[in-house]
Amino acid sequence: QVQLVESGGGLVQAGGSLRLSCAASRSIFSINHMGWYRQAPGKQRELVARITSGGSTDYADSVKGRFTISRDNAKNTVYLQMNSLKPEDTAVYYCNAEFTYYTGSYSSFVEWGQGTQVTVSS
Repeated sequence: QVQLVESGGGLVQAGGSLRLSCAASRSIFSINHMGWYRQAPGKQRELVARITSGGSTDYADSVKGRFTISRDNAKNTVYLQMNSLKPEDTAVYYCNAEFTYYTGSYSSFVEWGQGTQVTVSS
């Protein structure tokens, strides 16, 4: 079983920065895309940013120009650098990753982290 362990959340004032990290506990599987989602109270979980194994990125319109996703494939870790934070960025942030393995044919599964709270005060 693979676990995704997140860190880096916390309380910050508007305009501040935070950096989230998410590391996969085991490396026996290949990792395709990795991403960050968030869920605010009373709202659905939404994609924030994702990155492929080749480094291509995709961002929600609300965070473009402020957030940067990156990954270290050697460490099986994905990062989310969040700058110019706004109160509306307040949410629980979840890491997500798709793993693949080969046993005669390719199969894949998705794992989620436990979530880390990000609170931005005005």
